[in-house]
Amino acid sequence: MEPPNSSTAGQADSCFGVFNASDGRASAQNSITSPWFSTTFGLIGLCSNLFALCVLVSSSRKLSSQARSSFLIFLCGLVVTDFMGLLVTASVIIPYHFTKFSWAKVDPGCHLCNFLGFSMVFFGQCPLLLGATMAGERFLGINRPFSRSTSLSKRRAWAIVGLVWGFSCLLGLLPLLGLGRYTLQFPGSWCFLTLLPDTGNVIFCLLFALLGILSVLLSFVLNTVSVVTLCRVYHDRESVQRRRDSEVEMMVQLVGIMIIATICWMPLLIFIVQMVLQHLPGQARVLPTDTQEMLLIYIRMVTWNQILDPWVYILFRRAVLQRVYPRLPPRPSIVSLSPSLPRKLTAASVLQ
Repeated sequence: MEPPNSSTAGQADSCFGVFNASDGRASAQNSITSPWFSTTFGLIGLCSNLFALCVLVSSSRKLSSQARSSFLIFLCGLVVTDFMGLLVTASVIIPYHFTKFSWAKVDPGCHLCNFLGFSMVFFGQCPLLLGATMAGERFLGINRPFSRSTSLSKRRAWAIVGLVWGFSCLLGLLPLLGLGRYTLQFPGSWCFLTLLPDTGNVIFCLLFALLGILSVLLSFVLNTVSVVTLCRVYHDRESVQRRRDSEVEMMVQLVGIMIIATICWMPLLIFIVQMVLQHLPGQARVLPTDTQEMLLIYIRMVTWNQILDPWVYILFRRAVLQRVYPRLPPRPSIVSLSPSLPRKLTAASVLQ
């Protein structure tokens, strides 16, 4: 006959057995596990994203350009995602640091752990996919300005943001559907995907990491081509009448977002791939202490992505740049980036 608590213990082991709780308590004095990291980063990130959201809403009301409007919608989706990601995860992680509650007692069925793991995956993958989506939209807008009859409408832009959210949601639900599992991570304050060499964990970890790496690489390729095109058009003498400054402003912001995402995310994504591929199935059941600590450090770096994203838009707006550099020329009116079109076509487009 089984003891009465055996089923609960089995459930706890399913999400609480990746690291020893005693290791977390022994490392309580370690600087990387300090509660002030999570508290400070969380508050700065929430305030930054809230401020950026207010600026975005204010800017969108003054816009007449549909291309710029759709770009701001993607930015708004990114800021909302970062804000909600910090709010949801901090609401669990920060209380743990100050109360040190027992997960096995508070969450014996792993429901809170699964929710936190889902949130980490969902709010982590969304910014990378949104960055690739924004890069694709700007690539078409700059390199194929007449391949679409009109620019993206606001409704269609929000629909694309919704599709990104939906895809990331499905990805985050995979462990709850049986592919991999979410487990408590060092120092016991958060849950994430499991880096143990089980087949399901390996597949899910690779899916998460490779999708993120692909998003970053796609953003890099598309943004590079768009920047090269802008540089060529910007120095074209026939393009004096074009809306070059607005396109440059959007690309500067987009490249800044891409650089931050690359610096903050690539170490974690590469680390995940290395960890799940360097062990054969069945070799390990508990993560080594140094692996747990490195994973925590990389997650700290990822947090900076959510903190710095809004400041890219706040600081690299044309209104701010003109205050820093007053000699920046005023915004001319333009229609397209294609230097080969006759002036009559350009004038007709303006009248439309």
